[in-house]
Amino acid sequence: MTVQKKERHVLGLSGGRDSAALAIYMRHHHPELDIDYFFTDTGEELPEVYSYLLDLEARLGKPIVRLNPDRGFKFLLKKHNNFLPSPQARWCTIMLKLKPFEAWVKEMLDAGEKVYSYVAIRSDEEYRAGYISKDDNLVVKLPFKEDGIDKAGVMDLLNNAGLGLPKYYEWRSRSGCTFCFFQQKIEWLRLKERHPEAFKEAMGYEKLAVDGGSPFTWSQGESLAELCEPARVEQIKADHEKRIERLRSKVQENPLRDNDVLDINDLYGQSKVCLTCHK
Repeated sequence: MTVQKKERHVLGLSGGRDSAALAIYMRHHHPELDIDYFFTDTGEELPEVYSYLLDLEARLGKPIVRLNPDRGFKFLLKKHNNFLPSPQARWCTIMLKLKPFEAWVKEMLDAGEKVYSYVAIRSDEEYRAGYISKDDNLVVKLPFKEDGIDKAGVMDLLNNAGLGLPKYYEWRSRSGCTFCFFQQKIEWLRLKERHPEAFKEAMGYEKLAVDGGSPFTWSQGESLAELCEPARVEQIKADHEKRIERLRSKVQENPLRDNDVLDINDLYGQSKVCLTCHK
């Protein structure tokens, strides 16, 4: 007689729009599933992320499990000789996001459980793929892709739930670490305006990296100090406004939807950011 494995269902939250919408979607459309919601905390998240998670918890009626890495960003930066993480060397994603998740799930798999992990890749994101499982008992599910939920559908889910967007969407279009190297230059400037102490901290990390011979700065092609030069600030802001004007001229208005929400991907082109951080 075959003994059926116990099933576990997990859904990772980044503090961002899509994963929050997926949590709402699964709660309403699959109430029969006892889902464990989790957030992998690098310790360097935006304060707006933590606030949004608290609001989401209230609407889910269930606590969000916090996963923490064994070592924080500052320790790992020293371990990497003060070399900043970059698109070419994403040690931050591996050590601060993926490793804690894998360690958490490993306990379930070692107990003989079959784990279903739900990932918020939308139906309009053909260029993205989910976490690739190395264990047959860890099954990745993409409900939005399967059910045809796109970005507009995500916005509807959040608005209908009374949750809306995280506050950082007022100035930044991605969640994740405060110092994420995937930020556009306009987002670095806005970080300086909204969270000057965090920006100052990022400059300090960058100086250590450059002094140590790192080939990478936080923002491609220039240091944060260079990016903050008055003439450069004006140039970046002017370029950003031009991008917005060009995009708005191409977008067909829909009175039933919010036309003011523009993705950084819409403005600057799609980039294959870390799904664990930015969903």
